[in-house]
Amino acid sequence: MPRRSKILSGTLITGALLAASLGLGGAALSAGAPAPGTAAAAAFAATHSGHTMAVSTASSPEDPDGDGYIPANPPVTGVTPSTQNPPHRYFHEFQANCSVTHTAPDDPIIYPQQPGKSHDHTFMGNTTTNANSTTASLDAAGTTCKAPGDKSAYWMPTLSDGDKPVLPVGPQTIYYKSGVTDYTSVRPFPKGLRFVVGDPMQSADAFRHHPGFVEGWECGDSYFNTDFPATCPDRADVQLNIRFQAPSCWDGKYLDTPDHRSHMAYPVVRPGTNDNVCPADHPVALPMIEFKMAFPVNGDMSRVRLASGPGHSFHYDFFNAWDDATLKALVGHCIVGGLQCDARGYDQTHPEAGAALGPDYRLP
Repeated sequence: MPRRSKILSGTLITGALLAASLGLGGAALSAGAPAPGTAAAAAFAATHSGHTMAVSTASSPEDPDGDGYIPANPPVTGVTPSTQNPPHRYFHEFQANCSVTHTAPDDPIIYPQQPGKSHDHTFMGNTTTNANSTTASLDAAGTTCKAPGDKSAYWMPTLSDGDKPVLPVGPQTIYYKSGVTDYTSVRPFPKGLRFVVGDPMQSADAFRHHPGFVEGWECGDSYFNTDFPATCPDRADVQLNIRFQAPSCWDGKYLDTPDHRSHMAYPVVRPGTNDNVCPADHPVALPMIEFKMAFPVNGDMSRVRLASGPGHSFHYDFFNAWDDATLKALVGHCIVGGLQCDARGYDQTHPEAGAALGPDYRLP
């Protein structure tokens, strides 16, 4: 049974505001990166040797004036963060189970229309994701997700053992959860929303204290690691795992912004309570995505690395291309309904609630 999502503290939330700008204006220092010219900066650079962030030289075809902002059409207005406290339900989530499709040095969010400019990524879900992907191209393509209505693109830096890529095998678990206490206030993602979770240039300390950090890297009995463990039990049942949560509060205005982050925010703790609420400037509660990835590698981990650098450079991207009706059904039935659903929208502990989708994972 999946563990309960962690409670996000106000201290950790602050770290989200320090995310680096990696958009059209070029690369900037990330949260936790030391000032240039210092000894600490030299040490930081050494941990990221061989990895730099190139400047983006093109904008998305969906960016009308090339300024990095993609407006929502229509925007969501008149929303205030919900402070309601509905009946307690331990779970309010469903899964998107999606398999790896391909790897490529592309990133349609950071480097749109610039094939080969990114470090190598491992793509899941949409079968066509590349540097030229748009909402329309994803919407017209196929998917490796169990639910055919999920044509979203998910990607992360490729993990390698020496020179050999290590790709997750079979459907991976991508949770869609409530990140706020009022789970009844969560609404579906708008079509075309995209964002980056984490930062490839973040320091180990910034990664450890990132508000999305759940369990870090783990294998066997080793948990909460910011970098890969030196060794993992050399058994067939042991894999390298990571769990990492995305921001889930939206400004209601933009599907993307120049830094690919600032239109999203993590929930904050409401003063005087233990309740998680969206901040006033990002009042729209959306599902909180949580990657739970499993890589088939164990034993000696000394040669394991990410295409973006060391383990603490882990990050991932999300580009929403769900079928609107399918996503609405799953969010309403499972998150708003306070259930713990599989990819069909079925909760085994509440069979009386039925499923959101049919046996073929499509809307009935």
